[in-house]
Amino acid sequence: MTMDNNTALLEIRGIEKDFGGVKAIENLSFMVKPESIKGFIGPNGAGKTTAYNVISGVLAPTSGEVYFQGKKITGLKPYRIAEMGLVRTFQNIQLFHNMTVLENVMMGRHVRSKSGFMASALRLPRMRAEEKETKEKAMEILTLVGLQDQAYFKPDSLPIGYQRLLEIARALAAEPELMLLDEPAAGLNTKETSQLAKLIFRIREKGITILVVEHDMELVMEVSDEVLVLEYGQKIAEDIPRNIQTDPKVIAAYLGEMDD
Repeated sequence: MTMDNNTALLEIRGIEKDFGGVKAIENLSFMVKPESIKGFIGPNGAGKTTAYNVISGVLAPTSGEVYFQGKKITGLKPYRIAEMGLVRTFQNIQLFHNMTVLENVMMGRHVRSKSGFMASALRLPRMRAEEKETKEKAMEILTLVGLQDQAYFKPDSLPIGYQRLLEIARALAAEPELMLLDEPAAGLNTKETSQLAKLIFRIREKGITILVVEHDMELVMEVSDEVLVLEYGQKIAEDIPRNIQTDPKVIAAYLGEMDD
């Protein structure tokens, strides 16, 4: 779907989420423009993961609405939202450890599968052709993220940094319009984080929009066009990285108190 860069690809309208009377998210509204990279930061317990779960359909909001590509997606199942082009990764890596790296990425394309159950069961020509195409596209994605040489390894044999790249690769296999990255730099060293930043830019160059939750402030400020800051479930700032870094509310809430 082609959208004007001034039109919101994702729009969050007044989202609230309560857990037993405790507000994890309170009146949260923001938008993400097409082909942009938006950072989403805040202290532990600020509500970032809850917001991601609401956006991706894992949780239903107590109130408020989520729109993607101009369509209301509030209340849809996660697989339906993924089919529409909104996919996510997870803070706790979730891979198929009994499959190879390549097979993990191929699994990510299931939302784009056109062959039905009977075609798969009977190994009909169209199913075989689709499987060949899926494998080729999966290898292209592994090359993009730098894992082509590990295609036939099992995920358990990979270091944590490569496992995070694999999860990103599997999300890319779904051909998303928007990717929600949940702490992709967690557990990475400085070199791996630098490589991740370059990958995020390469993904955006392919026309994919990115919303990234991350604790690595240097990474967020490097890759983001705009940064949203959450504290106690409420938005306290939303601006370009340079202004976020000097915002007194953000400094106090997340970066530490300013020096005198």
